[in-house]
Amino acid sequence: MTTEMTTMTAEPPTFHPNPSKPFYVPPAGAVDAHCHVFGPATRFPYAPERKYTPTDASKEMLFSLRRHLGFARNVIVQASCHGKDNTAMIDALEAEPETARGVAVVDPTITDEELHRMDRAGVRAVRFNFLKRLVDATPREHFQRIAERVAELGWHVVVYFEMPDLADLAPFLRGLPTTVVIDHMGRPDVGLGADATAFSTFVELLEDEKFWVKVGCPERLTVEGVPYRDVIPFARRLVDTYSDRVLWGTDWPHPNMKSHIPDDGLLVDLIPAIATTPELQRKLLVTNPSRLYWGEH
Repeated sequence: MTTEMTTMTAEPPTFHPNPSKPFYVPPAGAVDAHCHVFGPATRFPYAPERKYTPTDASKEMLFSLRRHLGFARNVIVQASCHGKDNTAMIDALEAEPETARGVAVVDPTITDEELHRMDRAGVRAVRFNFLKRLVDATPREHFQRIAERVAELGWHVVVYFEMPDLADLAPFLRGLPTTVVIDHMGRPDVGLGADATAFSTFVELLEDEKFWVKVGCPERLTVEGVPYRDVIPFARRLVDTYSDRVLWGTDWPHPNMKSHIPDDGLLVDLIPAIATTPELQRKLLVTNPSRLYWGEH
């Protein structure tokens, strides 16, 4: 543990102070299936090993944003700045047990008692992060052991990687004993276009029904910038092809964003462009996340 890591100053806010009210009205029961809470650090300190220090973004702010955007539920994903201390995320789940579910980051030595406590609180998955700029490398056998343990609880695995790493990761991911949800469309190179070989290979991976994918986060993937039109063909291709295994989320409070501060209202207004019919929108926002995280059919 270094002094630099424990004393690094917070980065400027990455979330909009006054997001617009979206024109698009989500269907009843809509789920923001990828968002985070940060701190507040006075209650929930950030991990000493973190690669960045965010501005505090509390559960109260998250739930207020959810109502502003017209959503009914949240899936809160443990962020790397909190490491394997899931206390802030679980505190948010326990504050709204009916409307929030969680994705944790855990160590293979975690006790059965702690896993069951997380399950009671509303955790339904663990996240494996393969981005070296965000986390230190973890041996894959550690991930394998975690997956085997959470499979017994009926949880799934959420994975975060970048497209160039897919060829190396694919055999490992196929061998996991759970459903696998891929964050942010596998972070494709948008500049190559949605018909590029790399993205087509990713689409083919999803032919295996164990894989699901999140189709949000255009603000991280865009080359052209706001309003992110260059990302739409990627998300639309996935929604059209695998409508029963797609999810959407704001990624609020947009951790580690450097280029600009996204407007969450604008992100919501892109949904009809990627899910072009009411049926597809309902699957993306209601049916799929409700089945995966609340067990509703």
